[in-house]
Amino acid sequence: MNKHSMRKLLTVGAVTAVALGGLSACGSSSGATEDGDVSMTFWHNSTTGAGKAFWEDTVAAFEESNPGVTIDIQSVQNEEMDGKLQTALNSGDAPDIFMARGGGKLADVVAAGQAMDITDSIDEATRAAVPESVLNAFAVDGKIYGMPTALLPGGIFYSEDLFTEAGVEGTPTTLDELGSAVDKLKDAGIDPIAVGAKDAWPAAHWYYFFAVRACSQDALNTAAETMEFDDPCWLEAGNDLQAFVDTEPFNNGFLTTSAQQGAGSSAGLLANQKAAMELMGAWNPGVIASLTPDQKPLPDLNWFPFPEIEGGEGEPGAMMGGVDGFTCSAQAPQEECTAFLNFFMQQEYQEGYAEAFQTIPANQDAQAAVTDPALQSILAAYNEAPYVTVWLDTLFGQNVGNALNKGAVDLFAGQGTAEDIVSALNDAAAKG
Repeated sequence: MNKHSMRKLLTVGAVTAVALGGLSACGSSSGATEDGDVSMTFWHNSTTGAGKAFWEDTVAAFEESNPGVTIDIQSVQNEEMDGKLQTALNSGDAPDIFMARGGGKLADVVAAGQAMDITDSIDEATRAAVPESVLNAFAVDGKIYGMPTALLPGGIFYSEDLFTEAGVEGTPTTLDELGSAVDKLKDAGIDPIAVGAKDAWPAAHWYYFFAVRACSQDALNTAAETMEFDDPCWLEAGNDLQAFVDTEPFNNGFLTTSAQQGAGSSAGLLANQKAAMELMGAWNPGVIASLTPDQKPLPDLNWFPFPEIEGGEGEPGAMMGGVDGFTCSAQAPQEECTAFLNFFMQQEYQEGYAEAFQTIPANQDAQAAVTDPALQSILAAYNEAPYVTVWLDTLFGQNVGNALNKGAVDLFAGQGTAEDIVSALNDAAAKG
């Protein structure tokens, strides 16, 4: 992928870092010990397998290159990360390095004085390898507060084998074609779409993508700025979702299905070919690989963009996704913390990251390591996308995002309507 291919990331967050050379310990830093050594804490969401091993190996390599600096790693289950991190931030006991995804969530952390401005600590090598638009995924008021590690556009992952078994030819490009594929899969006795509604956000992703198709780019950006959801497209997205849910396209028991934990999760259903499709971000191939019987990538896994919807104001080809990355706490030792951010952005480590997580690295020099067919399909669509909007719960911040996610799940459960989702968004925004 060339630099211009990443030009389109909108309303996300951005980047961070520091010099890669050996560091002298900062005795005045909050992480300094009596003998001048520096220790930091690092939270990530890779609790098993290759991802957990990647961070252990990368931290060990950084410590070896920087004598006197140690990093204490804590891996936290993804679904528990936001709550645990918020509690730590509120208590003043935040880790020195923690996950970030930009948007309103990061802006809230910055406004609370809990994130470090790393704008001037991003080294030349990182700036050369990571397009400015991707770094700016962690920008707040023109300053950078995080380092990106992965590009994570979303769409529909599917089993080529199950499509073939059901007689589905090609991949759906319109909502009607998706409905036809669902019908054929049902007729073949195959659950068409897996969704982990127990974790809320996977179900809410369906509303997000219907909104990207219903709403213009201006409507999305205006809502992010004003936190007002009066444009008719927000209601249209909910009505479109309701109509789709009414066709019963999802796996049996989807309301109690988790997203990524075990063979019975929505990702696990794809991994074990118990369902044919899942709407998810570009981290999914790695999650699915960890849940296959041999814990290897699913050979027939592929991907297609969320279908177009006739009459919607979203520009054809528009995508939704995000950028995963890491932020330094405002209280972290600045020189050492930003040095670690720059360290793991080197091509060697970004290639290792891409392999370990089966995902798309933010360092474009490392993207040759992307060989998974599904991820290659995502890159091709990304290169052609007119714009990419960040996940709505990230874009709108935690309070509004949580209200949106809950409203979407209520609709899935038959306990809420499209009107209820819009009301919940406006109510949460009004409460600040």
